[in-house]
Amino acid sequence: MEELKKNLYEGMYILSATLSEDSRKKALDKILNGITEKGGSIDKIHDLGRKRLAYTIENKREGYYYLIYFSAPCAAISELWKEYHLHEDLLRFITMRAEEVMEKLEFQPLSQQ
Repeated sequence: MEELKKNLYEGMYILSATLSEDSRKKALDKILNGITEKGGSIDKIHDLGRKRLAYTIENKREGYYYLIYFSAPCAAISELWKEYHLHEDLLRFITMRAEEVMEKLEFQPLSQQ
């Protein structure tokens, strides 16, 4: 049987700030399990912590941010998005193709770019 080609993806996930630590861990595990169940593998997870949202989402002003690098077949992404829309603790998400896994997140001020 032919092995499906896996692409590297970068996913940003914002979970509700009203969740307890236990509930937040379960919500993150649900996202990670969804990726692995679709034939993907997790490469790196960056926990960016609790941050203020740029605008209110569902009457919430803060959220927990996670940046996850993972490899998955292309067809799995649309299936994951369908699951994400049903995930009540997930406020927002975005998934993009990535060239490499960023081991350390570094941001430069706009004036230096």
